[in-house]
Amino acid sequence: MINNNKKSLLSPRKIVAVVTTILSFLLFSSYSMAADDLSLSALKLTTNPDGSQEYSVTLQILIFMTALSFIPAAVIMMTSFTRIVVVMAILRQAFGLQQTPSNQVIIGITLFMTLFIMTPVYNEINDRAIQPYLAEQLTSVEAIDKAKVPLRAFMLEQTRIKDLDTLASMAGIEQVDQPTDLPMTVIIPAFVISELKTAFQIGFMLFIPFLIIDLVVASILMAMGMMMLSPMIVSLPFKLMLFVLIDGWNLVIGTIATSYGMGAT
Repeated sequence: MINNNKKSLLSPRKIVAVVTTILSFLLFSSYSMAADDLSLSALKLTTNPDGSQEYSVTLQILIFMTALSFIPAAVIMMTSFTRIVVVMAILRQAFGLQQTPSNQVIIGITLFMTLFIMTPVYNEINDRAIQPYLAEQLTSVEAIDKAKVPLRAFMLEQTRIKDLDTLASMAGIEQVDQPTDLPMTVIIPAFVISELKTAFQIGFMLFIPFLIIDLVVASILMAMGMMMLSPMIVSLPFKLMLFVLIDGWNLVIGTIATSYGMGAT
């Protein structure tokens, strides 16, 4: 018989410790190897013919590594991540389940759905900014300006005019010719507010059928005098059966994707 008290050699704690040790070793090894190469002479400033300035590669890497800390916030707030994760959380609440699907599963589904929805935007950014920058056809500032165009177009397409007006008035911007003239500091929070509203609208439509099942089951149990039996326990199998029969996951994922115009003709 297998001894259940014996700890696994690949426990999560040991795996984390090993990975941390390897990363620390690589970090300090890279630092020690590059220590002799780092000097103030490497931080050069080049002036372009148009008057703009470019820093040396060493400083660019430093700035890039610093900007990596903002990537999670950008993924959450500037993509479809917010809408999807809120809809999935509301759907789980409608089932009456607290841990199924687990948070890891919901986040995983949300990440891959975000990747699927944002792929056309990424392809456009890659064609307009990343590849020309790698080919040294654009400076870093020009590449960033061109990369903002597809992302801004995506956010404005999903943002309500009312939210833009509210944020613009709060920022002291009275009038612009078109929404694309607004700064990103206004577009991003307006986009997040619109995403939350749309997510709650979709979640409400998903919640109604499950709420009706709960009400029907509760009424039947009360009429039968079974006051001590929780309606949630009885209604859960019926909600799961209904969700499976209508191919619920396909409908939910399809609804979220089509809300961004995916598959629309």
